[in-house]
Amino acid sequence: MMIRSSIVSWVLYVSRILLIILFTYAAVSKLVDFQQFGVQLGQSPLLTAFADYLVLAVPLSEIAIVVLLLIKPWRLFGYYASFSILLMFTTYIVLTLNFSDYVPCSCGGVLEDLGWSEHIIFNLAFVLLATFGVLYLEKSFGNLKKLKDGV
Repeated sequence: MMIRSSIVSWVLYVSRILLIILFTYAAVSKLVDFQQFGVQLGQSPLLTAFADYLVLAVPLSEIAIVVLLLIKPWRLFGYYASFSILLMFTTYIVLTLNFSDYVPCSCGGVLEDLGWSEHIIFNLAFVLLATFGVLYLEKSFGNLKKLKDGV
């Protein structure tokens, strides 16, 4: 039981660190090349109407997720936010690939070299990491609530 708990804690820790690295990298790369990110959003067939808002909202959301994951009482919200934004990004890629003639890529650095299938797999792997965090922390909070309520 103790070994299983240690493994779960380690996996939770690693998943959090990986999500923090991912969202820090994503936010910084967008902010460093802010103008290019804005141009690419403006070229997106699905997001053109919202590009002016998203150009700042996306990197700020990614930074907010990092902060939530770093602060212990807010980690569950950070995992939920990670899950949500990764699922939205993945859905956006799938929709764009299937329903658009033009597919702009606002990915930078390492992710820019991935093909679309690899990018979807990459995103889904991180969705699974976020899902693990949500499920584990929800279970932990549920157990704490039961202890607190005397159940």
